[in-house]
Amino acid sequence: MTTRTLYLLCSAAPPVFDIASVVEDAQGRGWDVCLGLTPTAADWLEDSLPGLAALTGHPVRSRYKRPGDPDVWPKADAILVAPATFNTVNAWALGLTDRFVVGVVAEAIGKGIPMAVMPCVNAAYAQHRALDRSLGELREMGVVVLYGEGGFVPNQPGEKVPYPWGIALDAVDGLGR
Repeated sequence: MTTRTLYLLCSAAPPVFDIASVVEDAQGRGWDVCLGLTPTAADWLEDSLPGLAALTGHPVRSRYKRPGDPDVWPKADAILVAPATFNTVNAWALGLTDRFVVGVVAEAIGKGIPMAVMPCVNAAYAQHRALDRSLGELREMGVVVLYGEGGFVPNQPGEKVPYPWGIALDAVDGLGR
């Protein structure tokens, strides 16, 4: 099996606490995983970051590199943004690249890197019109959006439901093949 490189980019939503098992699942599918986190997700996982770096074999990134510094990740064959919060989805659709994760995916559109996004928003956020507009923008830019039937279905605020990581990994397995 040929190893392909997956950038797994995560926002601060409860499913991020399962990320080690998701990395292992992706690796079992033949992916070389590079893990990127929003600043808040990195803060939430602070104690786990060394172990996650060891698991992936790559530095876990949550910040842009300095100009002139070498790239520490191999080139991506596919990108999965999950869990993607309301903030991350809207910032990406608007091109607001002050955070590393959003900057990577905004640039990846222009590079033609196949991408999928699976939001993680509750039903209250899902009522905000900006979410549907942003997901529509991402679809129009060629991003596979895993939301609604066959993807992530919003839960009630505070309700604990399993995040469908398997759906997200199945989607990236089919990207760019």
